[in-house]
Amino acid sequence: MEKQGKAGNIIREILSWVFPFLFALAVTLVLKNYVIINADVPTGSMENTIMPGDRLIGNRLAYLKEGPQRGDIIIFKYPDDETQLYVKRVIGLPGETVTIREGEIYVDDEMLPLAEPYLKESWTVATGDYVFEVPEDSYLVLGDNRNDSWDARYWTNTYVHRDKILGEAVVVYWPFPHIGKLK
Repeated sequence: MEKQGKAGNIIREILSWVFPFLFALAVTLVLKNYVIINADVPTGSMENTIMPGDRLIGNRLAYLKEGPQRGDIIIFKYPDDETQLYVKRVIGLPGETVTIREGEIYVDDEMLPLAEPYLKESWTVATGDYVFEVPEDSYLVLGDNRNDSWDARYWTNTYVHRDKILGEAVVVYWPFPHIGKLK
């Protein structure tokens, strides 16, 4: 009888460690696959908003009800190689005509260019003339460092399809000096 009691206590003790571990693992998998997305930025294409080497957390649930808005920073599958994740800023929305002329962006028939206070510096490389007719189910995205960004201006598949957007980039969590919410 004594041996059964000890064996039962050992089993209970083991289970008291196994169940919390399995629960934590399940919660982690759900969060990683359905709530947050982790991304890193290896290049300077989003400077000074996001610096090379920054690690980001994105919100996978951000666009469940509405799609991205102009100015959002998104994490998506690169249209020319979907094995790669890219991080860029939304410039053109579905159905819009975006014209780039002399380093200024004009949306549809607006007379004034798009205000872009987030740009790293004066835009001097690949400044136009470009005209983008954004398909109804897609977005036009560009980097904040237009002089050094591999973005829609150069891609074979110019637009990011809605179902390739994985989430909105929300916060830089590494390295320590760069920690903060993205704007």
